Order: sequence, then C-alpha cells, then structure tokens
Amino acid sequence: MIQFDFLITADGELTGFSISGHSGFAEIGEDIICAAVSSAAYMAVNTVTEVLNVTPLTLRAEEDMLLKLERRDVKVCHDVLEGLKIHLLGLEEQYKDNIRVEYVEV
Repeated sequence: MIQFDFLITADGELTGFSISGHSGFAEIGEDIICAAVSSAAYMAVNTVTEVLNVTPLTLRAEEDMLLKLERRDVKVCHDVLEGLKIHLLGLEEQYKDNIRVEYVEV
C-alpha cells in the first residue's frame, strides 16, 4: 500500500508531504496507481522548485519521497499542495486498498 502523508502545522496549513510504499495493484513498472501518485508528486515538486522558485527545507526523491517547506514558503505553495491533496484524495477514494492518505502534524 502507498502511504501518502501530508505534513501540516498545528493550525492545519500544508507544509509538505511524504510518500512510501508500493500500491500492489500491479507489477512494479506496470502499476497505474504508483504511476499516478509519482507523476502528481513530481509535478508538485517541480512546480514548487522550478515555477515558484522555492527552495524546500527538505527534498528527497529516492525509493520514497519527502518534501518539507520552510514556514515562510507555505503560503506561496498553498495552491499547489491543495491541488495535490484533491488529486490524492480522489485516488484514495477510487483505490482504497492501495493508497492511504493521512495528515501528520509537524
């Protein structure tokens, strides 16, 4: 199962996300759910770093992915992360056995 955690502040602002796991829907390399999650996450990261020119506090993209923003950059990245959240919640609704979206206070 893919675990997708949105990182939030105590007042509910999105400050990043982390992804781990494999959906188990199909073989690695042929899994449409993993592809959808990866594509959406990379688009969000690329928008934050290349379009908005924000340097994340933490950015890791290996077997898992982690994006953590500086507090000062949360507002400028808000719409990107909200769009990602809507997309991921839709995937979770469609594929309940393969992806879990949660919120982790940081």
